[in-house]
Amino acid sequence: MSGTDFLRLGVNIDHVATIRNARGGDHPEPVRAALMAAEAGADGITAHLREDRRHIRDEDLTILMDQLTIPLNLEMAATDEMLDIALRHKPHAACIVPENREERTTEGGLDAAGLHNRLTDFVGQLRNANIRVSLFIEPDPRQVEAAIHLGAPVVEFHVGRYAELDGVEREDELRRIADAAALAAKNGIEPHAGHGLTFDNVVPIAAIPQLRELNIGHFLIGEAIFTGLDNSIKRMRNLMDEAR
Repeated sequence: MSGTDFLRLGVNIDHVATIRNARGGDHPEPVRAALMAAEAGADGITAHLREDRRHIRDEDLTILMDQLTIPLNLEMAATDEMLDIALRHKPHAACIVPENREERTTEGGLDAAGLHNRLTDFVGQLRNANIRVSLFIEPDPRQVEAAIHLGAPVVEFHVGRYAELDGVEREDELRRIADAAALAAKNGIEPHAGHGLTFDNVVPIAAIPQLRELNIGHFLIGEAIFTGLDNSIKRMRNLMDEAR
């Protein structure tokens, strides 16, 4: 597999922290999971520091920045608090996501077009700090165009709708994702994808040639309960490689 064909795997460790926080205390440690994921072949670690700190905590971020030897992708809302945290820690990447206080998980993509004025300075400050900026958006041409105008070097497509569909509807959504990835790549933006990916549905997404990275968390952590984190990640890695 050539370097241009290689598809990176980012492992989201949020739900290790969810299990820890369900009972309080320090176990299981999300940082330990991150280090194990790196050993198993993850190319990066993703962590979402939410406003309500429901899973990842500030101290987790500090330890991750200190101990990780692979890139950290910080998922964050477009708030002044999160901008200050990102500029202080300077992770490899920052993925700007929508965030609603009552949601169980991120529900849909960021409205980059509607929030253009708010995001312009936000994206600019992150880029000036040499943090790779990503916008978590729907696979929609209007949102890709907004990312182009904002100067975001990366977009991550929310593929949750694809994951929930089947049959002809899934095929239609897959084409929409492929078209959006092609549009992004044509305009110099690196396209990624994430949300809802599993062993059963990842291959068609991984086969989209323009995609450069998949970020997967909830499924891998859940599967790790039965097979171990190492096996969970290695199987996903193999499926992604076979798709290329």
